[in-house]
Amino acid sequence: MRPFAVLLSLAALLPQTLPAQRPDSLSEEVRKYIAVDTAVVALTNVMLLDGTGGAPRRGQTVLIRDGRIAEVGVGAAVKVPAGARTMDLGGHTVIPGIVGMHDHLFYTAAGGRAVQMSYTGPRLYLGSGVTTIRTTGGRSPYAEINTKENIDGGLVPGPRIHLTAPYITGAEGGGSMAVVTSPEAARRFVAYWAAEGATWIKAYTDIRRAELGAAIKEAHKRGVKVTGHLCSVSFREAVDLGIDNLEHGMLTASDFHSAKQPDLCPIDQVGEMGQADPKGETAKNVIATLVKRRVSMTSTLAVYEPFVANRPTKDARTLEAMTPALRETYLQIRHEIDSSGSGPVPERGLTNAMAFEKAFVEAGGLLASGVDPTGIGGALAGYGDQRNYELFIEAGFTPAQAVRIMTANGARILGVDKRLGTVERGKLADLVVLKGDLTADPTVIRSPTVVFKDGVGYDPAKLIASVVGRVGID
Repeated sequence: MRPFAVLLSLAALLPQTLPAQRPDSLSEEVRKYIAVDTAVVALTNVMLLDGTGGAPRRGQTVLIRDGRIAEVGVGAAVKVPAGARTMDLGGHTVIPGIVGMHDHLFYTAAGGRAVQMSYTGPRLYLGSGVTTIRTTGGRSPYAEINTKENIDGGLVPGPRIHLTAPYITGAEGGGSMAVVTSPEAARRFVAYWAAEGATWIKAYTDIRRAELGAAIKEAHKRGVKVTGHLCSVSFREAVDLGIDNLEHGMLTASDFHSAKQPDLCPIDQVGEMGQADPKGETAKNVIATLVKRRVSMTSTLAVYEPFVANRPTKDARTLEAMTPALRETYLQIRHEIDSSGSGPVPERGLTNAMAFEKAFVEAGGLLASGVDPTGIGGALAGYGDQRNYELFIEAGFTPAQAVRIMTANGARILGVDKRLGTVERGKLADLVVLKGDLTADPTVIRSPTVVFKDGVGYDPAKLIASVVGRVGID
């Protein structure tokens, strides 16, 4: 086993005991993005959405000490010690650091562009308030292992990373993915990547039931979890096989396809599944199956939206971050989609996906979220995570519910909820300070002024400025 893989394995075994990353352990490259490095910090007069799903609380003070949350409460009830740095944040909202559960370290975009985001990805995530990510499928896994090692070692800025192995798929797949055509091949793949330190396996559309079932059994034997962007295997079939998590929701659930054949992915998967009734008998049955077996689901609404005609998908920040050539290609494709009046994903498909996710949560399902910075490139690392909040509000979730989905739920699925994911005493001080009232204006999610990771406050503006014009390169 490689030395770094040994460290990853130990970290997985001891998730509750890892120390917070301290400022004096960070390189000069990281320190140039730091705005707050005082050991004791008091955030006062804030409006708090703590990630538990509880009602927003105004006039709160959050006291940070040595990288952890020391106290939380109404201002007068929290004693701020002498020597603490006090930040009066009236007019600001504080939420937990976002936990991105489908946040790749690669990027794909219009025109066949595909690049590793070893530089821009970590900075965009952290600068957007995303302090923890699960990679959920790798194209260049050793680049991602090295990126994680550099962040953990304090050499470069970025979120803490939970590594997923390269994708596994069936014979119809390929490209950068591993093709497994026998249960033994699936077991061998899982054993290798578990030894290399991956804590998740990602199954893709063309995998068959036999190989998926073998992969799940081998993964669980090794303390690794399995998620899937599925099609040949339906959601209910995957649940029966013991899968832990499912990606994307209704638009990849082939349970809704009338012509679904065993171990085959329907050609028109998004078209028909997007037209299905999100509250019909099939939807109810799928949801009941997931909830009963405690299988979580990851929402990625932000990556579907750019495929829908006449949606707000030309955010100035996103366009500025792109290389000029990429920006031109993206805008051209967006113009074609908007001009057609009906993109590859119909408006009804997006709204049905929203309704399905809301019904899943109302039934007791555990929903998390992530950006999935792929497709035609309109959903960028970090920015797409933020956009998910706005889409959750559009779907009918309350601000408290949306924040919980984006923070505590992801932490719970990753098994780190005792350490982070909510603003509670004793947890790591992963916090996002937003300018404005998030409960009154969903776009406030786009306005972080300080992002705390391990109690160290990063300057989002500097992180974002460092990537302008580079997305699509590195």
